[in-house]
Amino acid sequence: MSRIKRQKSSTGIYHVILRGINKEMIFQDNEDKEKFIELLKKYKEVSKYELYAFCIMDNHVHILIKEGKEPLSKVMKRIGVSYVYWYNSKYERKGHLFQDRYKSEPVEDDKYLLTVIRYIHQNPLKAGIVDKIDQYQWSSYHEYIKNTSKVVDTQLILGMFANKKEQAIQRYKELMNERSNEECLEIKQIKKLNDKEGLKVIKQYLYIQSIEELKKLNKEERDACLRKIKAIEGLSIRQIARITGFTVNIVAKA
Repeated sequence: MSRIKRQKSSTGIYHVILRGINKEMIFQDNEDKEKFIELLKKYKEVSKYELYAFCIMDNHVHILIKEGKEPLSKVMKRIGVSYVYWYNSKYERKGHLFQDRYKSEPVEDDKYLLTVIRYIHQNPLKAGIVDKIDQYQWSSYHEYIKNTSKVVDTQLILGMFANKKEQAIQRYKELMNERSNEECLEIKQIKKLNDKEGLKVIKQYLYIQSIEELKKLNKEERDACLRKIKAIEGLSIRQIARITGFTVNIVAKA
């Protein structure tokens, strides 16, 4: 079956989502998220795109981007390939990390542009991770509010609110914090399990009474069980390692 052709944006602006294969987490810790932001900054210099917003969740990432001298497909390939190479090297794993191609939608007018930015910044709020959007560290919201543009191009968006920077930031903040039910390339955010919940689910999933039973298995049987555990929604590789007592590398390579 042929792939559905992507919609072309007349403005060059797109809302993009990258998500983990089989709903797996693609950001295991803060270092992973920092690396992804580093790559956004690196390839911004290469591809000359403009970045208006981002939000890095555990199993997916949102990007609001305007094409520069390179098409979106090439930009996403650069970012994706570089991150997967780094991630696989760090966790000593092989194979794909992202699910199929990235998802994208064109952003054709200012109204929808602001809608998408608010949707992106409210992602952690709607997922129940935080009570207020300014509590989440891994989005571009802070670059707008604190007026410290490190990766994001804030001038275009803030210019829609007012000519004076302070007034524009205040109006922007008010809009971003308005509760909304907007759905833009909607993706299910997986609820993270704590260690106690994770241990309970693992025992139920594998029909075991104790984690010690896993440690008595041979390598082939152990790895098969670890692969099943990694398919459980809401558990990261580091968390699985912590709960089971196996190293991060053993879990990642299983």
